[in-house]
Amino acid sequence: MGFDRGAANRGPRWFRGALDALYVGITQKKVNWVLDLDVKSFFDKVGHDWMIRFVEHRIEDQRIVRLIQKWLKAGVMEDGRWFETEEGTPQGSVISPILANLYLHHVLDLWADVWRKKVAAGDMIIVRYADDAVLGFQHREDAERFREQLRERLQKFGLELHPQKTRLIEFGRFAAERREKRGEGKPETFHFLGFTHICGTSRKQKHFTVYRKTIGKRMAAKLKDIGQKLRERRHESDGDTARWLISVVRGYFQYHAVPENEMRMKAFRNDVLRKWLRQLRRRSQRSRWTWERFLERLGALLPLVEILHPWPNERFAAKHPRWEPCA
Repeated sequence: MGFDRGAANRGPRWFRGALDALYVGITQKKVNWVLDLDVKSFFDKVGHDWMIRFVEHRIEDQRIVRLIQKWLKAGVMEDGRWFETEEGTPQGSVISPILANLYLHHVLDLWADVWRKKVAAGDMIIVRYADDAVLGFQHREDAERFREQLRERLQKFGLELHPQKTRLIEFGRFAAERREKRGEGKPETFHFLGFTHICGTSRKQKHFTVYRKTIGKRMAAKLKDIGQKLRERRHESDGDTARWLISVVRGYFQYHAVPENEMRMKAFRNDVLRKWLRQLRRRSQRSRWTWERFLERLGALLPLVEILHPWPNERFAAKHPRWEPCA
C-alpha cells in the first residue's frame, strides 16, 4: 500500500504521535489492562496557586509570570456581566491548553513516571494528550493500586476522577482468549482522540493488533453539522457548495484515514452525498436529480476513500529509530 506522506503530514502531528505511541505500547509491551482516565471538569478546576508555582518552576522572568496571572484572573462574561474566576483556565484563551498541559505534567506525568519505576510490579505505559490519558498495565493489581493512589494525588490539587467515565477494562493480547474461557463476551473498547480502540487479529499474519474506528457519536455529530450547513447553503451555486464540501471531506479524511477504518470513512462519504442530494432536491418540487445523475455530475467531485497514514508502528519506528520494544 502506498503512503501519501504529504497528505498525512498535513494532519495534527501531536494527535498522531499520541495515537501511535498508544498503539505501539499496547501491541509491543505486556499490557493486559487499560485504565481510561477522565479528569472531571479539568479546565474549570485548575488551581491558580498551584499553576503559578508550576509556571515559576519553568520560567524565571517575573514579567511573564505576572502576565500569566492576569490571564488566569481575566474572569468570564455571562449575560453581559463580568465574574471573577478563582480557579480554572480562561475558556477560549490561546494559552489555556499550554497552561493545562503544564499543570498535568507536574500533577500526573512526573508522578506517574516515578510510580512506574518504583511501585509497579509489571510493565506499564502512559499516554496523555491534554487532559485525555490512557494507561496500560501488565497486572490488574497495579492498575487498581494506581487508580486509588491517583485519586488521592489529584485531590491535593483540587481535581478528581470522573466516577463514570474513568474505567478499568481488560484489554490486550490475551484479553479475548481469557474472556472466552470465562464465558464472557468480547473485550471492551475505549475511546481516545476521536477513535474507538478495539482488540483484534491482523488478517494476514494472524497476530494481535489494535483496530481504530472513528467514534460513531463523533461522526454522527459531524454529519449533523454538515447537514445544517448544507441547509444554510441551499441557494448557493453548485460549484461553491462542491468546493466547500471537498475541503470538509478532505480535512476529515486527513485525520481519520488510518488503516482498517475504511468502512467508517465510506459511510461518512456516502452520508455526506445523500445529505447533499437531499438539499438539491428540495430546491424544487420538480427536481430532476436522480442518484445516478447526481453521482455522475457532482458526487464524483468529493475525495475518494484512501488510507493516508501507515500503521502506527511503522511511523513510530521511523520517528524513533533507537526505540526498542524491551526498553
